[in-house]
Amino acid sequence: MFSNVALRSILKASTDVFRESGVLSKLAGSCSAVAARKWTCGSVLTPGPGGLCGAGRFAIQPAVRHYARAARTRGPARKTVPESQLSDLPPTMLKMDFAKVPLAQTTDDVVKRLLSLELASHSDKLQLKKQQLITMVQKNERDRSSAEVKIAILTARIRNYQEHLQKHRKDMANKRRMLMAIDSRKKLLKNLRLVNYDSFENVCEKLGITYTFPPEYYRRITRRWLAKKAFCIKVYQETKKLKAEQKLKPRMKRSLATTRTAAGAGGQ
Repeated sequence: MFSNVALRSILKASTDVFRESGVLSKLAGSCSAVAARKWTCGSVLTPGPGGLCGAGRFAIQPAVRHYARAARTRGPARKTVPESQLSDLPPTMLKMDFAKVPLAQTTDDVVKRLLSLELASHSDKLQLKKQQLITMVQKNERDRSSAEVKIAILTARIRNYQEHLQKHRKDMANKRRMLMAIDSRKKLLKNLRLVNYDSFENVCEKLGITYTFPPEYYRRITRRWLAKKAFCIKVYQETKKLKAEQKLKPRMKRSLATTRTAAGAGGQ
């Protein structure tokens, strides 16, 4: 409170001093002269003969707002989106549920259009595409659980995720699902390659899959990692010994029981 009162008294005293000396009147006169010159000056900044600017020859240009500025394009132009895997399906093809119905082939055009792929959803088209890929690699008509069929289903699903992520790059949930599907397909391809190489080559050729070998495992060796590995090996060996002893205990009990019974029978 005391500080505020002191500041007010100091400011009041300083204004009284300036008024007495006539400084405030001079400043007011110069400001009015500048304001008068502002409206009479030219539109272009022209330096005067005395140096920087002459009297009445300077101009305050209006602020320029870039309302009609062209939009900046960052980076190269957008790449063309590749062709979808569903583009080879003709729109006149019937849905999977109505393909084997004979009545659907003889109906009028309006009903056919409703039952065809022209007005079908994306899931219906994807289901039909999965069926096409399954028929390419399955062993017989009833084959639904072999490795080849699973690889075909995962391939259609992976390509669908890839097309979706090209339009929606920030969809991390579908990206995670795509990576999980790729990992499971890699495992199936690896097992199929070890078990039946001819079938593996046939699946890769028909489905257009390029199989690449996984990179070699590499880990930087440190003292901490070596000590941890030695400790884990020691723990494993000790647990192995304990398990072996636990397995021997019932056998020893049985052998002792048999020896006792034999000794009792011999004493009698």
